[in-house]
Amino acid sequence: MTDNFRGALWMTLAMIGFGIEDALFKAATAQGASAGVATVQFGLVAMLLYALYACQQGVTVWTREYLKKGLLIRTAFEIMGRLFFALSLAYTPLSTTSAILQAAPLVVMLGAAVVLGEHIGPRRWAAMAVGFVGVLLIIRPTPEAFQANAILAVLGMIGFAGRDLATRTAPLHVHAAQLGVLGFAVVTFAGCVIMLFEGGPAHLPNPTAALLLCATAVIGTIGYTAITQAMRTGEVAVVAPFRYTRLLVALVLAYWLFDERPDALTLCGAALIVASGIYSLLRERRAKT
Repeated sequence: MTDNFRGALWMTLAMIGFGIEDALFKAATAQGASAGVATVQFGLVAMLLYALYACQQGVTVWTREYLKKGLLIRTAFEIMGRLFFALSLAYTPLSTTSAILQAAPLVVMLGAAVVLGEHIGPRRWAAMAVGFVGVLLIIRPTPEAFQANAILAVLGMIGFAGRDLATRTAPLHVHAAQLGVLGFAVVTFAGCVIMLFEGGPAHLPNPTAALLLCATAVIGTIGYTAITQAMRTGEVAVVAPFRYTRLLVALVLAYWLFDERPDALTLCGAALIVASGIYSLLRERRAKT
């Protein structure tokens, strides 16, 4: 088995995990857990799991590197991503949220060109434009068809793209377990911010919602670990396109669990985003060979 094949399997496992995680979180909020409380519980349980993993690996849970500029910028973007993505999962159809999230690699590529000065050829600029047309087809920014809640997914996607871009400048010697602890500490903080704006006293989730959120945390840590392994195995340009399996998983779960029926425009928009993203990654691979 080649490294590229193993990397693709790890990425597929990660995307299946993240798709299930999103569905479980949405199911928990449907059981009455507020978006803020659900996010806090999810973050705390996952952070504890990663802290145990860090101890098992013999690395400290806390490191001064968390306060370095690169990780502070990464943390700020992750707060934005986690905050708005949690709200989007709670108040927007799962299929819509997942489709818009697929545009994140295109935004990362745009940021790499603008912020890091990476060269982007005209074909990849055209692919980015096609991808953003796909996003517009989903959110439909017209007075008659505008989906206001979809803006939550767009803001979450921008936050995650900024996080991924900032990761390129983060210290390489920070252990994956430490990044996991930091990442889910950010999730917990984002949940606290959401709770501040929800109004009224916070209520503990009912037993069903609490169990769903614990399962969300377990699946989330598995997905986070798998994607870390994927990005360290094989060529990024070969492995990265398999992240789009998350959308397929989300569409199946949205249909099966939440009786969602994405319309033709949403499906067309999702197809444009995925196609443009895969094309951009293939062009990147060719440019490096």
